[in-house]
Amino acid sequence: MAFDAPGTRAEIEEGSRLTPHFGPDGLVTCVATDHATGDVLMVAHMNRESLARTVETGEAWYWSRSRGELWHKGATSGQIQTVLEMRVDCDQDAIWIKVRVAGDGGCCHTGRRSCFYRAVRRDGEGRPILALEEREPPP
Repeated sequence: MAFDAPGTRAEIEEGSRLTPHFGPDGLVTCVATDHATGDVLMVAHMNRESLARTVETGEAWYWSRSRGELWHKGATSGQIQTVLEMRVDCDQDAIWIKVRVAGDGGCCHTGRRSCFYRAVRRDGEGRPILALEEREPPP
C-alpha cells in the first residue's frame, strides 16, 4: 500500500486522503488506547510499512526503534492489538489507534496493562520521583 504525497494545507487538514507526514527519521508517532476505557496503553512509532500493514490487517504493527525492525505487537506475547478505530491528527503527523488487546489485556513489555504505570510526583525536598500507579507485573 502506498500513501499519497501530502497536498495543500487544506487537503491535509480537511481532505479525505490519508497522507501521513513521516518525520526525517521516516516515522510517525502512534498512541494506542484501550477502546473500552480510553486508557492510554502505549506510545510507539510507525514507518510506512508498519502503517500500511496496520491498515491492511486491522492489527497493530510498529517500527521498533530499539531493535531497528518491524514489530507485530503481540506476535510473541499473545497481546495482539486489534484496531477498532484509527484517527490522525490535523496535520497527519500523529496516529491514534483504539485497540482491543488479546490475552491478559496487558500491553507493556514489563507485563503491565499500560506502559504508563508510573506517575511523576515530588519527594519531601520537591525533587521529581516516580510513583507506581499500576499493579506489579505477574511473576
